[in-house]
Amino acid sequence: MSNLANGIESVHGAAAAMSADVRERADPALVRADRVEQLYSQLPLGLAVTVVIGVIAAIELHEGRLIEPVLFWAGLLAVVVVLHGLLYLGYRNDAHRSAHTAQWLRWLGIGAFAAGAVWGVAAAVFFPSQADERQVFLAFLLAGVISGGIPMYAASWPLFAAYAAAIALPFTYVLATFGNHLFAEIALLIPLFYGVSVAIAYRLNGVFLSGYRLRHAYQRQRVELEEARRQIEASGRKLALFAERSPIAVLELDGEAVVHDVNEAAELLFGYGADELSGASVKRLVLPTYHAEFDREWQRLVASRQPLSATKIRNLRRDGLTVVCEWTVTPLVNREGELVSVIAQGRDVTAQLEAERMKKEFTSTLSHELRTPLTSIIGSLQLINAGVLGEAPKDVMDLTEVAERNSQRLLDIINDILDIEKIDSGKLTLNPQVLRLDDLVREAMVLNKGFGERFKVRFEAKGELTKHEVKADHKRLLQVMTNLLSNAAKFSPEGEVVEITAEEQGPWLRVAVHDRGPGIPEAFRARIFGRFNQADSTTSRQKGGAGLGLAICKRLIEMMRGRIGFQDRDGGGTTFWFELPTHA
Repeated sequence: MSNLANGIESVHGAAAAMSADVRERADPALVRADRVEQLYSQLPLGLAVTVVIGVIAAIELHEGRLIEPVLFWAGLLAVVVVLHGLLYLGYRNDAHRSAHTAQWLRWLGIGAFAAGAVWGVAAAVFFPSQADERQVFLAFLLAGVISGGIPMYAASWPLFAAYAAAIALPFTYVLATFGNHLFAEIALLIPLFYGVSVAIAYRLNGVFLSGYRLRHAYQRQRVELEEARRQIEASGRKLALFAERSPIAVLELDGEAVVHDVNEAAELLFGYGADELSGASVKRLVLPTYHAEFDREWQRLVASRQPLSATKIRNLRRDGLTVVCEWTVTPLVNREGELVSVIAQGRDVTAQLEAERMKKEFTSTLSHELRTPLTSIIGSLQLINAGVLGEAPKDVMDLTEVAERNSQRLLDIINDILDIEKIDSGKLTLNPQVLRLDDLVREAMVLNKGFGERFKVRFEAKGELTKHEVKADHKRLLQVMTNLLSNAAKFSPEGEVVEITAEEQGPWLRVAVHDRGPGIPEAFRARIFGRFNQADSTTSRQKGGAGLGLAICKRLIEMMRGRIGFQDRDGGGTTFWFELPTHA
């Protein structure tokens, strides 16, 4: 029994060492159903053994003067066996027994106690009246019946405890009160035997429960893994189909920049077949002049595991021609941080870049060609409006003033287009110098005073303007101020005051223009600093402007190492601000 207990202990320890998070995935209701199924599956064998042992016991205990008690006891045993048989049949015929596990377990517990009580009656009735050899037989028989209940009810140790107690308690009482010193000592050992048997049943019960939990947990996990496998296969098919049918070139590379797979678009773009590219370094598609630079960038990509996007590379085709491709390179990394592969997606932007270059050249040329005659037209109109050529009729003066104003507006738009083109092409140079911010704000207010009067709006400084200095381009910073003030004037109601503040914000100096206009629509906020963007095209046409002013302001401020933004103003309106680093 000690070896059995040690073996059970080792098995139980191994089961307890299983992953707790896997065991917890098992459904307790399913585990309980398995326990009940295990108990009832062993019931036919237990009934057969009970009948055999009962017949042997009845034959052995039969004597003339005990014939009636033996027959009565045998009748009790037969009733218990029949009731257990009916219980077994009822369980098997219950189509919804898994939903009634608690009820079937309770009935089986009552049956187990009744079976034990029958054997306890045999111990109490027959032991005192038998000869010595029959007493030994009966004691051996009862010990075997108790031990046989361990595997019978191991799936639920409380059932075994009730079954064994119904046998051991009457037998212990009989031995303790028999009057024999040896039997009294044996009566002391029976509770110990009972306790060891219950402990073994308890350990076996734990092993059974662990096995049930693990079985259901792994069954559930297997279903989940199967579902995950199907999803992965479906995703793999989708990705493969996407790569094959994609209109852009897709290459799969390893950590050494060796090509493993390409799609049809890549074959058409570079003129190589898939079998020619696979297994070779991707550097064959890069001009030899850029191989060293490619190696440095590739090592940085592999080390950082960070994707690259919008990277333009001049690639070499099989026919010797070069094309400029825009690449998005994405390293695929597993949970352990290992690089699985690198996916490179590229598209030919050679024609697009050429079209952009031609567009810029056309815009620049056209703007220059328009500005020269337009300047002459404005100068001529200004001479007429100034009365240099003599007094003109009032109707003529009204028309020439409109012509001058709109010509100036057209010139401003052309200048904005030229400025944005210079900034984008990197041709715009700044002339930084140390400026006092308060002086620059006052100068901008004076220069734009006439513009404000045209829209019946006044510019006023709010609070004390900071006298700290910044290092910036004087001309371009005035251009930023002019754009912000003109926007505030155009969109402010007549008679309102546009307030200008200049104050310290930590290491920054902030200039802000506060208007009382209609505010910025929510849908327009994300693109307010884009080119040719206007919140309300109808209002913009009435007020003038091409939607380039704020885009130019943003680029100029960023070139001066500053930042620009806007926010809603309390009471209505908008505050546009820019910040520049304080000059030490």
